[in-house]
Amino acid sequence: MSEIIKNKPNYTLTDLVKYFLKLGTTGFGGPVALVNYMQRDLVEDKKWINDSDFKEGLALSQLAPGPLAAQLGIYMGFVHYGILGATLSGLAFVLPSFIMVVLLGMAYKVYGGLPWMQAVFYGISAAVIGIIVLSSYKITTKSISKFEITAIKNNWLLWIFYFSATILTAVTQREELTLFIVLGFIYMIVKAPPKWIKRHKTASLFLLATSGFSAVELGKLGDLAWFFIKAGAFVFGSGLAIVPFLHAGVVNEHHWLTENQFVDAVAVAMITPGPVVITVGFIGYLVGGFTGACVAALATFLPCYLFTVIPAPYFKKISQNKSIKAFVDGITAGVIGALVGAVIVITLRTIIDIPTALIAIGTLLILIYVKRLQEPHIIVIAALVGVLIKLI
Repeated sequence: MSEIIKNKPNYTLTDLVKYFLKLGTTGFGGPVALVNYMQRDLVEDKKWINDSDFKEGLALSQLAPGPLAAQLGIYMGFVHYGILGATLSGLAFVLPSFIMVVLLGMAYKVYGGLPWMQAVFYGISAAVIGIIVLSSYKITTKSISKFEITAIKNNWLLWIFYFSATILTAVTQREELTLFIVLGFIYMIVKAPPKWIKRHKTASLFLLATSGFSAVELGKLGDLAWFFIKAGAFVFGSGLAIVPFLHAGVVNEHHWLTENQFVDAVAVAMITPGPVVITVGFIGYLVGGFTGACVAALATFLPCYLFTVIPAPYFKKISQNKSIKAFVDGITAGVIGALVGAVIVITLRTIIDIPTALIAIGTLLILIYVKRLQEPHIIVIAALVGVLIKLI
């Protein structure tokens, strides 16, 4: 830990907590925008964090599973104030948006059956499709490679993983965590096999244990907690990369939400600030009230917290391990492919008529060509359009 916590900071822990409370309350735009805000504010303007520490935090956040922006915020707290700083920074960052989604969940439960609320989400749900289609494209080009012949040739195995996961998810409408781990091991063996790989029994036992986790019998809140722990622990990527896991679990496997409710939950994440993954609080509230919301949020963010603070003191050494990088690359290709497969499934169920198709296409075109309009603005416009179509 001494390698990270160094030099007396020119800010207090209270200052840092206040900053993340503000960012969690006003930070729209998803993980990329939130990361940019942190770099601008903490590194360039306030000079609380040096550039080297910020880059190390960003690299760890990209390497470990979990929501990118939340992990980076946790790491920023760890740099000068250790475990306490990491804990308080993470809570301050997540708490404002958690409160917002719980309040929206309350309103949704009370008014969700009324025509005006249904009209609002009729437009919002269609807009969400446009948003996640573009997000899927951006995540694909960033995580796998650009759609160029040379790039595809250089990453051909990752593209095979990607399309296999896409097709499997679209056809079966579910995702298997074990598959992603297998893809990670395959890519690690091909690209950078570690010295211990000959000990095949170790890998076999790990995979056997992982595949047996789902057999544990739990109560409803226990099932909720265990499902969201798995989502938080095995989702590589950022923001909407968690969508296929949530969709498979809450809609197809457990039947906690209907398809429309799930799309509405994704929409709620789009119109609130802070990390997109906070949609788990909304889902948890619909499933189990305020307790369910707390359980879902805690279960999702606890793994990313642990994956940040535990390796943080040793990350300089870990980040140079080629085998670990290859393992993460293989998993990421499968997860992003599953995201695209989930988008296909959700799109087919959400785009139910010509107006919803036009709203989705219009959203996509606006995001591409009208840079001034951000996702929250488009969501509000889509809600108004939905009301106009359905009630006037």
